Amino acid sequence: MHTGLFHEIDFEKDQKWSGHLGIPFSIDRSPYYQLKIPIFRIKNGAGPKLLLMAGNHGDEYEGEIALTRLYRRLDAKDVKGEITILPFANWPAVMAARRRSPLDEGNLNRAFPGDAAGTPTFRLAHFLEHELFPRHEVVFDIHSGGTSMAHVPCALIERQGTPEMFGHALRLMEGLGMPFAFVAENGATAPTSMAAAARAGAIGLSGEFGGGGTVTPQTMALTARAIDRLLLALGLVQAPVLGPHAPVERATELLALQSHAQAVFATRRGWFEPAVMVGTRVAAGDIAGWYHNFERPELPEEVLRFPADGIVISQRLHTDSQSGDCLVQVGRALSRDELPAR
Repeated sequence: MHTGLFHEIDFEKDQKWSGHLGIPFSIDRSPYYQLKIPIFRIKNGAGPKLLLMAGNHGDEYEGEIALTRLYRRLDAKDVKGEITILPFANWPAVMAARRRSPLDEGNLNRAFPGDAAGTPTFRLAHFLEHELFPRHEVVFDIHSGGTSMAHVPCALIERQGTPEMFGHALRLMEGLGMPFAFVAENGATAPTSMAAAARAGAIGLSGEFGGGGTVTPQTMALTARAIDRLLLALGLVQAPVLGPHAPVERATELLALQSHAQAVFATRRGWFEPAVMVGTRVAAGDIAGWYHNFERPELPEEVLRFPADGIVISQRLHTDSQSGDCLVQVGRALSRDELPAR
C-alpha cells in the first residue's frame, strides 16, 4: 500500500499475476470511486528486472496493444527474472482516447516526480518514481506521436546518469533495432518518465513507434521486434515471444533534438500543408511546407522552411493549426564524438 495509491503486488513471489493499482478519487457519479489501472507481473527466480509501460499518453496505441499481447503469450516458466507490465499507465486518458487524463487534465509525462497527495495523475507519477521504478533495473516507456502528430519510428534515451549508465542505455537502445534513435537533452530535473527513471537509479528507454492515433502493420512489427530484442538482450527470455521478426536492415542512425530552434511553430491561426513526409532528409532552408490563411484567401500562402539540416522526425497531422502548435521538427545527425565517454 502507498499513500494515495493502493496495490496488492507481491514483488517477491514467483508467479504470473494480474491486478490493478487503485487511486481513490471522488467523482459526481461515485463518491467512493477508485481509478483502477491494470498492472501485470511475471516473476521466475533471480534475474534482470524490467518494467514495460505504455499508455503514458492515452492516444498512443502500439505499446498498449503489444504489451497486453506479451502478457497473454508469456508464461512464467519462460522467464528468468522479473517483468512488470503497465500497458495503460494513464488509464483515464486511454479510455477517453486522449493525450491527457479527463479526470484532472494531467499529462503523465509532465507530472514527475509527482505528488502523493495530488490529483490522480500526480499520485501515479509519485508511485512510479518512488516505488515502482526503483524496483527495476530498466524502464521501457513506449510512446508514439498520438492523434495529432506523425512521427518517424525511433528509439530514445535521455542524456542522464553516469557515463557507464549512459553507455549501457545507448547499447540497449541501439539493440532495439529501430531505424533511428535520438538522445534528448531534457536535464536531470525534467518531469518526464525517462528523467524519473534516472532519478530512481534505473536505465530509461523510450521511443516513438508510430503516430496519428492509429497503428499499422509496420509500426506494430517494429514495436514487437523492439520488445523481443530487449527481452533477449537482458536475458529475460531465450526465444522471441512476439516474433518471428524481420531482420534489422541497418544500424540505428543517431539523431539529436537539443533545441526548440530545430522546430517550426505556428505563430497565428492557419492551415498547414507539409512539403515532405517524416523520415525525409532535409537541409536548412529547404521548404518544409506552406501555411494558408483561409480567412484571407486572397493572400498568398506563407512558405515555411526547415531551420536545420537533418531528418524530419515529426510533423503535425491536423491541417487546422493554432498559434503555438509545433508543425514540424528536425533531428540532426549525432556523431559518436558528441556522446559522453563510456
